[in-house]
Amino acid sequence: GGKDAINTTIINFNNEKMQITWATRELFPNENVSFFYTFGEGKHNVWKPCTTYLLDQDYNSGCLFKTEGPTLAISIRNNNGIEELFAKKLKTNFYIKPSPPENVTFFWDEEAVTVSCNKPQRNAWCLRLELQYKSKFDKEWQSRTSKCCSIGEQGFDPRKCYSFRVRLERLEPYCNVVKYSSDWAAETFWMNGTLLDSCDDDITPQSKTVIVLSCSLAVLLMMFILLILLCNWQRVQMSVLPAIPDPKYPFADLFNDHNGNLQEWLDKNDHVVLQTKLEYEEPESITEAESQQEDGKNSDKQGPLEKNFTFAGATENNDSKAAEIACLIPPSNTTDPFAGGHILMNDDMYVML
Repeated sequence: GGKDAINTTIINFNNEKMQITWATRELFPNENVSFFYTFGEGKHNVWKPCTTYLLDQDYNSGCLFKTEGPTLAISIRNNNGIEELFAKKLKTNFYIKPSPPENVTFFWDEEAVTVSCNKPQRNAWCLRLELQYKSKFDKEWQSRTSKCCSIGEQGFDPRKCYSFRVRLERLEPYCNVVKYSSDWAAETFWMNGTLLDSCDDDITPQSKTVIVLSCSLAVLLMMFILLILLCNWQRVQMSVLPAIPDPKYPFADLFNDHNGNLQEWLDKNDHVVLQTKLEYEEPESITEAESQQEDGKNSDKQGPLEKNFTFAGATENNDSKAAEIACLIPPSNTTDPFAGGHILMNDDMYVML
């Protein structure tokens, strides 16, 4: 009770700095208190005012100052520093909060790992090294503790990626009246003895090689399939959409000699077309003339035969029954026997029955 009943939080950061805090809003409502401290056990020690206050809504709620000895006396007073509201003496060594481990190293031997850090210069026997780890498939950390400053663990799956973190804790009650642990050292990520940036990058060199080979084979397979499809597509395209011939080959002179000028090409080739037409018509004219002469001669010699072999009703129905007249066109220069006689016929002759 009395002045010692106020709840305070005392932390000695690695025996370098002291931090004293109190619940100012609950203990001293609407009052801004002041803080004083002194080191040593003498009654005539000089009290030092706090120079670095910690604030809570603009009210003093703590003080931060340098650790200067193993024995500390503190005093919380009113705003003007005259009336003492709280006083206490303590051993600073019982409130040490260690610093995070330094130079943390990992040694891997197949499925076992050994973690170590630098050993503090003072009171290392009061410290314990705590190791926590979890794989990317675990939700909670697995914890192991050993004396400072090395710890070993085994049973790690080389196919999994693990997160590791370590810290130092102060033994209680032999060394501390409050169980304080250091902040966690930087978290690291390991897989099968290989340090990674994170467990999202848990790809080993071997798996990278497999991925590269797989991608290469997939690309080659895709190229082969595309080549087959391209060949089949060319066949289908040629069958459905045949190629249009280039007119410059059948009409080479039109493009080479006249640069595609159709009118100039027609004007120059009119005599060739006319000559070709005449050459085509002359044999027919000659054949017709010869046929007429032979018909005249045959008509004189074989006139009675034509009259004898003409049907009786043919002359009477020339206009109304033209469909009954048959024109026989035998092969050229052939003779057909008829009633003991021979009739000479060519391409331009016909026989009326």
